[in-house]
Parts: sequence; structure tokens; C-alpha cells
Amino acid sequence: MSTLNEKPFYDFVIQVKEKIRKAQYESLKAVNRELLSLYWDLGELIVQKQKTFGWGKSVVAELAKELNKEFPGTNGFSVQNLWYMRQFYVEYSSAPNLQPLVGEISWTKHLVIFSKCKDPLEREFYIRMTSKYGWTKNVLIHHIENRSYEKYLLNQTNFDQAVPEKYRLQAKMAVKDEYTFDFLEMDDDHSEAELEQALVKNIRAFLIEMGGDFTFIGNQFRLSVGTKDYSIDLLLFHRRLRCLIAVELKIGDFQPEYQGKMEFYLTALNDQIKLPDENDSIG
Repeated sequence: MSTLNEKPFYDFVIQVKEKIRKAQYESLKAVNRELLSLYWDLGELIVQKQKTFGWGKSVVAELAKELNKEFPGTNGFSVQNLWYMRQFYVEYSSAPNLQPLVGEISWTKHLVIFSKCKDPLEREFYIRMTSKYGWTKNVLIHHIENRSYEKYLLNQTNFDQAVPEKYRLQAKMAVKDEYTFDFLEMDDDHSEAELEQALVKNIRAFLIEMGGDFTFIGNQFRLSVGTKDYSIDLLLFHRRLRCLIAVELKIGDFQPEYQGKMEFYLTALNDQIKLPDENDSIG
């Protein structure tokens, strides 16, 4: 070691380790894709043979017996799992948008998704999100039970127009449809102005509830358009999305005119406040 310069050597070791870990990760992904391809093919074969020969449910039980004799100690060929393979093929083969995504997540996560979600678009959403953010099985179940897909659809935002496609899902997941502000300890009949004042006073707790990537810029943020001044209730910045986020506080049901007002604010933010290297503002 005396002949080696320590820092370059340890940098070299780190680089080698990263290469190894990347290769291991890619190998695991390849194994997963092969396993899912096998399960898909077995599901397809079961469907085809049942149609061709008129076989009933008993064929799956008999097949499981034969496979477990030939491949003892392999858990993947149980009767239940063979039925899952059949269901996997039947339900995903009829949804062309799902087929290219099959290899993106593990078999156990597919089981969660097609057992708990029936709509193809909902399934696509959870497959993409699980793949993109590396959700564990338990995290995936939590999002499904928390109705994250429905909340994603209900988000009243301009994300489709303002956010680049590669950030769009992330933006819609970053901004929740509902927030819990119990830490404010306010009466039920509070006004929007009182809510704003309480949030600003408790800014640390507010940003924690919003999520760890938000930073606070200001409240009643002043914008001048023409000869008139306008104020945005709260202005935030999202570090990962690299964009300004305008927040208008409203009590009660969503009204169509809210969207027009928000779009006006976002146009002004993009023209006057947004920096050249930032993405378009959202709200």
C-alpha cells in the first residue's frame, strides 16, 4: 500500500464497487424479466390447452403435481401460483399498454396489483410508480389502500400543460389532493385568511406535511400585471421538480373559476419570477 496514493486508490475501489453493484442489479432485473416471461408463457399455454382440449380446472392441479415431482423444492409451481400465471396472462394480454411494462416489477408486486386493481389504467399507474420509485410490496399496498390513483386523477393542477412528461407523474404524486393540518388546532369555521396565517406561523410543520422537497418562498406573494397588483396565498419551490408552486387556499368545494385564476398566476410567475433554468410553474 505504501506505493499507492491512498485517495486515488480508494476512489478506484469505490468506482469498482459501483460497477459491481450495477452489474448485480442489472443481473437481478434480467432474472426477473426471464421469470416473468416464463410465467407469462405458462399462463398462455394453460389457456390454449384448456381451449383446445376442453380441459377444466383439474388440469392445473395435475400440472402442479407433475412439475413439483420434476422440480422438487421449487415454490413457484404450486396450484395457486399456476392459477395466478393463467390470470396474469389473461388480464394483461388484453391490455396492450401493460404488456411492455410486465418486466419492470417483481412477480409478488404484480400479484398485488392485479388482485387489488381492476382498471387497466390504474394497474399501469401502479406498475409505473412502483418501477420508478422502487416501492416495496408493503409501500405499494399502502398506496393502493390510500387510493393514490384516485387522488392522482382528482388533482386540480396544470401539470399536464406545464410539467415535462418525464416529471409529470412525480409532480402529481408530490402534490397530494388532501392535506392534514391538525397541528394547527383551528376551529372548523376558520376563514381562508386565518388558515394562511396559521400555516405561515407553523411553517416547519406545514412543510413537513407537504413533503421534504418543498421550500417556502413567501405568503401573499405580490405580482404586478399591467396596472394591477395580485397576491398568491403561498409560493413554494420544489427542489426535485425545480419549479415554483403556487398555492391558493380555498375552503369548500372546488369551483371552475379557481382554475382560471390559478392559470393567470402561473403565467405571471413564468413571465416575471421563474429563472431560465427552472421548469414552468405549477399550482
